[in-house]
Amino acid sequence: MRRYYCVQMMILCLMLTGCGSAQQETEVQTVQSKYRNMLGCVMEAEVTGGVGEEDPVAFTLRCMYDPAGESVVEVLAPETVAGIRAVVSSDTLMVVYEELCLPAGTVSRESISPAACLPWLMDALRDGWLMEESAEEVDGTPCLRLCLDETDDGARMEATVWIREESDTPVRGEIAVDGEKILTAEFTSFQFYDTITRSADEPAAETAA
Repeated sequence: MRRYYCVQMMILCLMLTGCGSAQQETEVQTVQSKYRNMLGCVMEAEVTGGVGEEDPVAFTLRCMYDPAGESVVEVLAPETVAGIRAVVSSDTLMVVYEELCLPAGTVSRESISPAACLPWLMDALRDGWLMEESAEEVDGTPCLRLCLDETDDGARMEATVWIREESDTPVRGEIAVDGEKILTAEFTSFQFYDTITRSADEPAAETAA
């Protein structure tokens, strides 16, 4: 009798595990489809470059992301560089300051600048090769963690993004080159373009805090 009971419990555990995996797989497909089909988004985040170095640099950035064209990134802080904008396409970076446009060369996947961090994370969610997924909490917020490979030529590029389960919006992002983390992003607000037309009495954006 005891052996029969144990067998039943093992079967039940296997069934529950299978259901959980299928549900998580469906969630991943839903999230990736949402980002692949989006018209664009507006987001703000605290982006830190030089992670792991003695003097990492942090910026508060606002990004208007256009998956079909150029994305505009504006520096909000620190005050010494506030107002500088960068126009980012798939392979170029243009710095704009007081109507003066200066080409900043190509966006090297081996040395992604903080200005290109947010557009690159969105590109990874849309086009990256999914390597891992898991359910995790970020500061008490239930999230779906996606690890995506964006390697083209040269160094191995990986993006890890934590997506809030409740709204499918990003909470945190990391970019790594050859296994070494170089950039992090802590999202403070995020909104898909197709939800910006909501009525004025509704929240203006999904907050990431």
